[in-house]
Amino acid sequence: MRHSLVPPAGPQRVLALAQLSNSVGDGAYYVTSALYFTHVVGLAPAHVGLGLTVGWAVGSVVGVPLGRLADRRGARGTAVLLALATGLAVASFLVVRDFVPFVLAACAYASAQSGLAAARQALLAGLVSAGERTGLLAHLQATLNAGLAVGAGLGGLALHAGTRAAYLGVFAVDAVSFLVCALLLLRLPAVAPRVPSGKRSGAGVLRDRPYAVITVLNTVLLLRMPLLSLGIPLWIAERTAAPAWVVSALFVLNTGAVMAFQVRMARGVSGLASATRAVRRSGWIMLAACAVFALSAGASPWVAVGALTVGAVLQVVAEMGQSAGSWQLSFDLAPAERVGEYQGFFGTGVTVARTLGPLVLTTLLVEWGTPGWLLLGAVTLGASYAMGPATRRAAGRVTTDVRQPELVH
Repeated sequence: MRHSLVPPAGPQRVLALAQLSNSVGDGAYYVTSALYFTHVVGLAPAHVGLGLTVGWAVGSVVGVPLGRLADRRGARGTAVLLALATGLAVASFLVVRDFVPFVLAACAYASAQSGLAAARQALLAGLVSAGERTGLLAHLQATLNAGLAVGAGLGGLALHAGTRAAYLGVFAVDAVSFLVCALLLLRLPAVAPRVPSGKRSGAGVLRDRPYAVITVLNTVLLLRMPLLSLGIPLWIAERTAAPAWVVSALFVLNTGAVMAFQVRMARGVSGLASATRAVRRSGWIMLAACAVFALSAGASPWVAVGALTVGAVLQVVAEMGQSAGSWQLSFDLAPAERVGEYQGFFGTGVTVARTLGPLVLTTLLVEWGTPGWLLLGAVTLGASYAMGPATRRAAGRVTTDVRQPELVH
């Protein structure tokens, strides 16, 4: 694969354009949804939180069977239908007025999103060679961040206007973005079903204990996901003398770094051995980031800003390394004929991390302070080191029809 910021022409570039389309809509949705549901729809904040939690809990469960559907019925058709379903779910928010319809719409939205993620991973696996997948995923991650940044800007305009029409416009843009995504996915070559419809697919991913261990360890590593959106803002407000604008600056730094360097960070990851090394290295870097973040407490404002900036740089380096390693592991350790099902299961780690992460981070950082930062870093390092033996065990059970994995050191 070319090592540029733009994927090569063909299926890889189309996948990136589809990612860009729906990430723009998602970015606008993320920054406006909470205020839309509370100020425009009139739901209580607690009801909004409960409804979204229920929705993502359902989505995390549904992702596996929808991924299995992509394996059995064809990844492209399944991805197109789920992209359209996501757009319809977003559009349904425009007519929601009560709590129960809101919960139903949230379940539909989260289920379609989870299934779409699994189906697109299966589609990617069918169109891109094993040696190019991690590099392409790095491109897609950079594209995702770019789209989220543009979408957040559009959402910011709606927030500035503060009118019902502006909010409805944002949700309409999000719905249309998934329609565009579906049309782009239709331009891709069809991928034959990996599991013939009359053939049983075996016990399923839920009984694959080695892969389940890999998924759990990755979920632990993903607990840092709410760090920039929740953990660090609360830390800055409660424990440091740094000005509030630092929160926005650190978010821009993280987004820009991923856009610029994620592809470069993924270049050295090409097999199980290099993937586990990348994850292990990211654990040490994350431990260092946590220690530096902790130094910002009690310091003068500008010393705190300096410590927070250095910590944010270390954190994003750790994030990019862990992402590249986990992508490689998730594909290489999945049976070739059940990539969609396995990716649907692996993707539940994101949902669990987003659900538990806020509680974990607020307890560790806001309530415990410096010891909490150090514990977070130590847990991350422990999970990153455990990934090595877990990967060796999982590699030993991969079926013989899968490409022989690189020896894990």
